[in-house]
Amino acid sequence: MTNYAIDFGTSNTVITRWNAATGEAETVSLPGLSIQLAQNPPLIPSLVYVEDAQQGQVIVGQTIRDRGLDLTTDLRFFSGFKRGIGSQIQGFLPELDQQPISFEQIGQWFLSQIIAKVSPSPTDTIESLILTVPVDSFEAYRHWLTGVCQALPVEQLRILDEPTAAALGYGVAEGETLLVVDFGGGTLDLSLVQLNQEVQPGKQPLGFILKWGEKVLGERSGQKPQIARVLAKAGQNLGGSDIDNWLVDYFVKTQGITRSPLTTRLAERLKIKLSTESTATEVYFNDETLESYELSLDRQTFETILTDHQFFDNLNERMTQLLQQARRSGIEVADIDAVLLVGGTVKIPAVQEWVKQYFNAEKIRSRKPFEAIAQGALQLAQGIEVQDFLYHSYGIRYWDRRNKCHNWHPIIKAGQPYPMSNPVELVVGASVDNQPSIELIVGELGAETGATEVYFEGDRLVTRQLGGGKTAVQPLNDRDGARTIAQLTPPGNPGRDRIKLKFSVDRDRALRLTVDDLLTEQTVLQNQIVAQLS
Repeated sequence: MTNYAIDFGTSNTVITRWNAATGEAETVSLPGLSIQLAQNPPLIPSLVYVEDAQQGQVIVGQTIRDRGLDLTTDLRFFSGFKRGIGSQIQGFLPELDQQPISFEQIGQWFLSQIIAKVSPSPTDTIESLILTVPVDSFEAYRHWLTGVCQALPVEQLRILDEPTAAALGYGVAEGETLLVVDFGGGTLDLSLVQLNQEVQPGKQPLGFILKWGEKVLGERSGQKPQIARVLAKAGQNLGGSDIDNWLVDYFVKTQGITRSPLTTRLAERLKIKLSTESTATEVYFNDETLESYELSLDRQTFETILTDHQFFDNLNERMTQLLQQARRSGIEVADIDAVLLVGGTVKIPAVQEWVKQYFNAEKIRSRKPFEAIAQGALQLAQGIEVQDFLYHSYGIRYWDRRNKCHNWHPIIKAGQPYPMSNPVELVVGASVDNQPSIELIVGELGAETGATEVYFEGDRLVTRQLGGGKTAVQPLNDRDGARTIAQLTPPGNPGRDRIKLKFSVDRDRALRLTVDDLLTEQTVLQNQIVAQLS
């Protein structure tokens, strides 16, 4: 049996496995799916082409580019679909072969194909699979990710934040405080991590054992577990694919080119070239259609385009957010020992210069931008434990009489460590005469700053930042059979408190609820899971 880790990215996906002979993580190359360019590890382009939706027959990875299927406007081709998973999309996807298509289905096909390729044999199983997720991912995305793997030949599944995994993947010295800048194709994630910290008395380090089996992290060979403690984190849906779109928009405006997968691919190549060159040119000619493009860009113009789209303003906001969290934990900028750059977007010189505005160059490390996350995630299978906290707040929906709309009352604030030692209590009364039951809708509240929404712009899936103090919310139990939390016997009436709610989060990130009836002095719900937060 083998331990694997998958860093499922918006643009590229990386797979690693633990080599028991060498005692090290190694990056896996899958024939037909992976591509390995100079100075890069094997990468699987996160692309899907649907041949037959009814049969679930798809092509994934590099094969799509080898066949040129990514350069057309064919509705069967999908890229950047990770952004749409678990999001409330403004827009729609086409039906294919009389089958409705969702981003969740596209993602499931992609991951299933990959895992099928790495499975040792049809009769063997993967002992442990660790999947990484963006810091700002909502629980709907994490829940989907675990659901994809339920029917797959995997004994044990774990989930870890991408920047935390990257800190483990760089193999830095014990006791260091690390800032990870994880900037990939779809997300910017910042995470402050301390390695090998002692566990406080009475506190148990947190693992993420989500599926099958009873193994406890850190018990191998009786050794004392290493600890990775997350001190602060901030994230936003902003990445290299947004930059590609901005470049296409620039050439649409200046040269009148047409937006298409082809022109987006050319823009991406220009961006990559400008990481090492001061000017870049891409020429394309199709001798069958006579379609031709010659696109040129210099680094100064490129950086002007970034500035015009508030790119650096967004980076500064996320860094400020993270450093404010760090100070509440007693960590100042000077206390950060190293800054680890991860993801393809960190190769842009302007991004590296932005980091140097905050930290001395000797603290910045960038030697493993692509494989650090997947390699670090494997450490969970080798005895590393993680202490973490909730990135988002969780609240209940109520009717805001002043604004005449539904609003959300936070019950568990962002930054709450888990498992919680003390529950959050709330008292609720009936709102109408002879009320037979009380319903409660629990929602996950996005970060107060940097909330984004995902929507279609033509055939492109893009994001934009919510303004005006808006907060993105995803209801967790707004469905039939899940809203009712207490039957009232006898029925309730307005004017007095009727039930006491006690909310807590367990070690597996499950939101649990106990309900006491204040009238009958009976417990009507005892420590039940009302929303799975992982």
